[in-house]
Amino acid sequence: MKFAKDFLFGAASASYQVEGAWNEDGKGLSNWDVFSKIPGKTFEGTNGDIAIDHYHRYKEDIKLMAEMGLESYRFSISWPRILPNGVGEINQKGIEFYNNIINECLKYGIVPFVTLYHWDLPQVLEEKGGWTNKETIDAFLNYSEVCYKAFGDRVKHWITFNETVVFCGLGYLAGAHPPAIVGDLNKYFQATHNVFLAHAKSVELYKKLKQYGEIGITHVFSPAFSIDDKEENILAAKHANEIDMNWFYDPILKGEYPKYVVDIITKHGVKIDWTDEELEIIKNAADKNDFIGLNYYQPQRVMKNNIDEEVERNRENSTGAPGNPSFDGFYRTVKMNDKEYTKWGWEISPEAFLDGLRMLKERYGDVKIYITENGLGDEDPIIDNEVVDIPRIKFIETHLRAVKNAIKEGINLKGYYAWSVIDLLSWLNGYKKQYGFIYVDQDDYGNGTMKRYKKDSFYWYKNVIATNGEEL
Repeated sequence: MKFAKDFLFGAASASYQVEGAWNEDGKGLSNWDVFSKIPGKTFEGTNGDIAIDHYHRYKEDIKLMAEMGLESYRFSISWPRILPNGVGEINQKGIEFYNNIINECLKYGIVPFVTLYHWDLPQVLEEKGGWTNKETIDAFLNYSEVCYKAFGDRVKHWITFNETVVFCGLGYLAGAHPPAIVGDLNKYFQATHNVFLAHAKSVELYKKLKQYGEIGITHVFSPAFSIDDKEENILAAKHANEIDMNWFYDPILKGEYPKYVVDIITKHGVKIDWTDEELEIIKNAADKNDFIGLNYYQPQRVMKNNIDEEVERNRENSTGAPGNPSFDGFYRTVKMNDKEYTKWGWEISPEAFLDGLRMLKERYGDVKIYITENGLGDEDPIIDNEVVDIPRIKFIETHLRAVKNAIKEGINLKGYYAWSVIDLLSWLNGYKKQYGFIYVDQDDYGNGTMKRYKKDSFYWYKNVIATNGEEL
């Protein structure tokens, strides 16, 4: 079976992780420009000041994407590059840069798929309370309007936010992302609500502008499964899916918060400042979402947590590997002996991916889905001047097969974006953790030529796209 003609094969990146040029051409400070320079916050002090210099090398990079046959490129816009102070004066140089990116893509027939927010918040807004401050909602609405009007004539696929659970969870519970707050449940849940409200308002605005494209949001997709058939562990898996999945998906797709979670957080004394009017806005926007984006890397294997211990929250235990308890101590994630894992301890399971997609369909019906990230973080060996990334080929191949099987079952999947199109700066792991189809000659200390090299996976993915996945 081939994939349908309108199925998009793409790959993705994010502004802070690739662009560099952190203080060039009128760009304002982002929270990551500041946070990454605080000692101990990132791997060996790595930051995105230069990243992989995509800002100056975008033509070369997009030409490589075209050579790979990429049908679509998912990238994010840096908010402080467009609005240096979060609101107010527009930086025309920033507008020009993204116009150049979009036009360069279109020159090669590559469909631009744009994320408005991939974690780089203008620092001035961070200092006012970031996503816990409702002013940020209005600022985001203004920023999204600027983008829709500047680029919407050519961009017909929009994502508002990338992975709310990560930038809110690591920002307000684990302290591993800005603003580096640890264990503040009130701020965490307030921030998630404010993001969902900003999303709803931005969707409404987009529809009013009648640009005839589509808009949605991207969430982490990490479905939870019990480690065995014990009742308490099955309950733990249900609990995990409620707080890590349904809390994020329900407001978007159903327009309401899951009662199960509301009851839990109320019991824990969490008070979210939300109004009836805000809840109504979220409700009314739900059926205006055109799709949901899923970032799938691994499932969660969970068990009831019967260990009463405080786990120190830090960068090292915030990397996604199993072993941590939930915020309320009800369950913990577990590494299992019979499963396969990456070097960073992430489980490799295309089977759980398919099972999760079935769960999603059961809960939300026939929603249009894009896989907006999926890929393997690895340390790629160079053998005889060739980047041999066979594990990545195997990883993507098995997950694309799961996508194909999901489509056969009637799940409405319309595209697949590998993470990432090119090696880039990892938020917490510097340049050590590689994801790309294209290798960049650079070490963790910024040494290297920045020269781009095509990996084995580059040629493999090129063939997949050319044959429309027939051989998978």
